[in-house]
Amino acid sequence: MQMTPAVEKYVLHWGEMGTRWGTNRTVAQIQALLYLSPKPLRADQIVDLLSVARSNVSTSIRELQSYRLVRMTHVLGDRRDYFESLHDVWELFRVIIEQRKQRELNPTLFMLRNCAAEVDGENETDPITKERIRNMLQFVESTSNWYEEISDIPTSTLTKLMALGKRITKLVKK
Repeated sequence: MQMTPAVEKYVLHWGEMGTRWGTNRTVAQIQALLYLSPKPLRADQIVDLLSVARSNVSTSIRELQSYRLVRMTHVLGDRRDYFESLHDVWELFRVIIEQRKQRELNPTLFMLRNCAAEVDGENETDPITKERIRNMLQFVESTSNWYEEISDIPTSTLTKLMALGKRITKLVKK
């Protein structure tokens, strides 16, 4: 794997975006590097390419493996561990969305359900506040349900839906 200027720009930008998405910069850079790499890479190769500490690479790879974005593989005749990213962008997208749903949306949904149940029994809570909590709960439930509905749609169908863009609204307008 060569770190050409374009590859370096991609990896660095992905790291910056990772921090904005709540992910460690090195984790995002390693995922980007492995995604772009035509062959699986060893941890020591990642260390050299990114100029980061071996311990940081090891920790980051374990995190990426726990997210199911990176997997360990082996090369015939070599006892060392190699790592590769998912290569299908749609599969990457699905795994990332599923992980975010589990870490962010599900706990929020649980909290909102509890808050909605609590405020229903509170006389001192303003009716507008109660309504806003119920509205937020309804929105997050709808978002969660929507994800569940589309998570199994084949990639070919999703790409066709995306290509329709706003033209799809003609099909659902009342």
